[in-house]
Amino acid sequence: MLEPKTAPYGGWRSPITPELLTRGTPARDFPCLVDGILYWQESRPAEEGRVAVVARAQDGVARDVLPYPMSARSKVHEYGGRAWLVAENHLFFILQDNQRLYRLPLDGTTPEPEALTPVDEHSRYAEPVLDARHRRILCVRERHFEPEANREPENSLVAIPVDEPGKVLTLVTGSDFYAYPRPSPSGDRLAWLTWNHPQMPWDGTELWCAPLSAHGEVGEPEKIAGDTDESVFQPAWSPAGELHFVSDHSGWWNLYRHRNGDNQPLFPMEADFATPLWALGMSTYGFIDEHRIACLFTQSGDWHLGLLHADTGKMDAIATPYSTLSSLSCDKTTAVFIGAAPDRSGEVAVFSPLSKAVKTATPAEADDIKPWISRPRPVSFPSGDGDIAHGFFYPPRNPDFQAPEGDRPPLIVMCHGGPTGATSTALNYKIQYWTSRGFALLDVNYRGSTGYGRDYREKLAGQWGVADVQDVAAGAAYLAEEGAVNPDQMLIRGSSAGGYTVLAALTFTDTFRAGASLYGIGELEALARDTHKFESRYLDKLVGPYPEERERYRQRSPVNHIDRLQCPVIFLQGLEDKVVPPDQARQMVDALRAKRIPVAYLEFPDEGHGFRKADNIKRALEAELAFYRRVLGIDAGEDLPELVIENLGN
Repeated sequence: MLEPKTAPYGGWRSPITPELLTRGTPARDFPCLVDGILYWQESRPAEEGRVAVVARAQDGVARDVLPYPMSARSKVHEYGGRAWLVAENHLFFILQDNQRLYRLPLDGTTPEPEALTPVDEHSRYAEPVLDARHRRILCVRERHFEPEANREPENSLVAIPVDEPGKVLTLVTGSDFYAYPRPSPSGDRLAWLTWNHPQMPWDGTELWCAPLSAHGEVGEPEKIAGDTDESVFQPAWSPAGELHFVSDHSGWWNLYRHRNGDNQPLFPMEADFATPLWALGMSTYGFIDEHRIACLFTQSGDWHLGLLHADTGKMDAIATPYSTLSSLSCDKTTAVFIGAAPDRSGEVAVFSPLSKAVKTATPAEADDIKPWISRPRPVSFPSGDGDIAHGFFYPPRNPDFQAPEGDRPPLIVMCHGGPTGATSTALNYKIQYWTSRGFALLDVNYRGSTGYGRDYREKLAGQWGVADVQDVAAGAAYLAEEGAVNPDQMLIRGSSAGGYTVLAALTFTDTFRAGASLYGIGELEALARDTHKFESRYLDKLVGPYPEERERYRQRSPVNHIDRLQCPVIFLQGLEDKVVPPDQARQMVDALRAKRIPVAYLEFPDEGHGFRKADNIKRALEAELAFYRRVLGIDAGEDLPELVIENLGN
């Protein structure tokens, strides 16, 4: 074995390239078993970011069932969610290009899908579910209006008869948002979730249930659970027709059963059996049979698999090789889910309750890259108001390089989006891209993150731009005091809401040397006035009601305090972004230019909120790397695309 080369931290070369990120393991989601065949979706940057639907038959061979270049993706709430369904030997899917619902036979009788919804550029669909009794597909619909109408989009639950293409029937309407239309096994009842402004679904939702007539009409609904301060997640029917759901009524998202008019907790514990409902159709539990429920739950940032015996109230802990679990579904004998770990990205996993075994159904991570993978360690550290914040620390790792003796690595603090989201220990090549080049990285679950109970989630209420900023700065200081990182080379990066935390931290603290904002927020007033319906009242809770609290919005907007921002920033922005419009980045860039602070700005005309295409992902990563190295004065002798950094002296 060759001796490692000596080179400064941050200047190492790595086989973890942008090409590996975009052409390696695809992002997988929504696995399910139908008639013995395993299906899942794959997001593929190398195919222009399309979402493919894949089937693996019992012979183990996987094939695409959605022909290239079609992509199954919903734009409801801009974030979408589950956009396809396998039923009656057909693939039902929402086509990304026009948001119409189609069906495609799985027996290969025709390669062309048939449209089931009419031509309508204003309507979007999500979360298709089969209502077998009435031979129709139920969906969430979001209907937009012309700008001159000055109206928010209208959300509703609709039914699309499979034998009457072009017909769409409205079932339930009147609330601001809907999710989880779920017909009972007998087809005589319908359950769903709803919520209204200013609540977000992790703040307060309501679970409703109504009878369905023989012709499919919805009867008088009854509220089963939920309120403005109780979040309900994933209603589902047991095989015998009992309604189950997840609620944080106790302060933790736990599993409940509705029986004889009462909501009964099935296994109370300080753990979350849910995730924030950013994408429709998410699932953390399913029924093996009437008495056994396979379920996923998280504690202190790690996810676990359990087999709950509903009749006895006991839980079997199931060992898995994973630390992050999501998207569970069941048939009568088996559960499938997505599993990931520090050394493997999302795999489709199969759990057999009979053998208690968990097996992987998709290719594992290549062994030749594992020596470069940095493994995280959990860290908890004191922050503002006497609170404790959490995160995962990744040290630099590269077997080909070592740093000069006595050197300490630069630190990148990473801020997840949301801000009501969470980071995890799942293998993330966008993290390994940095650590394998000699950067240390702290991935922060600042106050407001999920997975630590409702109280921790509520700590960001009214405190966005304060508590999260305290936490990222405190985490960086904690690692510097440990001696794990170089206190003079602190960097911070984040996307979307995480981009706001970046800009606020650069403006209101002096902790960081530079930062990267990926489609982030610099002006809170503009965001409150000009974003999509789903998040249009989000800031009411995070900051305060607008315009009543306008002064607070102004005080917390980095663009209004450029005099306090003294360090270089790079901005990366998609021009099709409807969540954080491009003017947010441009306004910050113009302000920095006027003050002659070093700034770099890259626009991506064919991207929205998040970069999905391989060429754009590569361009963004290489630009950010070049930016950090130039700012920190790291000479790696590596050719990267030229990056213009205005106002940066040589």
